[in-house]
Amino acid sequence: MSSIRPDTTRRSVPDEDFAVIETSDGSSTAFSTRFSQAYSSRHGARSQAETVFVRGTATDQHPSPRVLEVGFGLGHNFRATLGLRRPDAPLEYLAFELFPVPSEILGAITDNQDPLWKDTVQAWSAFGTESARAVSLHVSSHGRTLTVRHEDVSQTALPVNWASAIYLDGFSPRVNPELWTPEFCVQLALALASGGRLATYSAAGHVRRALVAAGLEVEKRSGLTGKREFLVARKP
Repeated sequence: MSSIRPDTTRRSVPDEDFAVIETSDGSSTAFSTRFSQAYSSRHGARSQAETVFVRGTATDQHPSPRVLEVGFGLGHNFRATLGLRRPDAPLEYLAFELFPVPSEILGAITDNQDPLWKDTVQAWSAFGTESARAVSLHVSSHGRTLTVRHEDVSQTALPVNWASAIYLDGFSPRVNPELWTPEFCVQLALALASGGRLATYSAAGHVRRALVAAGLEVEKRSGLTGKREFLVARKP
């Protein structure tokens, strides 16, 4: 049985326009006029989510992962996580999204039939409206939970030594610089459990140096079409 528990406290945010884009691997993403960027790679939204974030952090192999995501966006990484794990496998997923997309945009790009994702889309109507935002969304089913918090993650106290995986998937450092600072990378490192991994599509030198300075072991990995490399960082 599923349970859906939207927090009913509301916050208003400015309107935003979106354009749905089909990417090269057949999955869809959206273009944000607020940030003048797409939410995922135009060369393959699903492929990026699976390769960079899920497999990059070995979340597909973990027996009971705790995932912390910076930038839930359109839910690509959450859907990829569900898709690469058994439906009965435990999962705790905590995401932060300061600008939740309208529910009609989330529903327009769904490419996953998992019941937990269907419940997420249903619950999003109380969370992703343009006129008001709920503070948090909670969905659970058979040992799998999703919480999406409408907060500025760079100003939030993150759980310490909690995450087996961190998906650092905000908009680029150029338009979303607060998510890529050395100070925030320290907070992310503290949130990782021992042996946990952080993955990000960015391979920028200043991001790599910030993760190293935060005490993580960082490696570059070969990327997909349109992105030569990405980063994976491990907490010793």
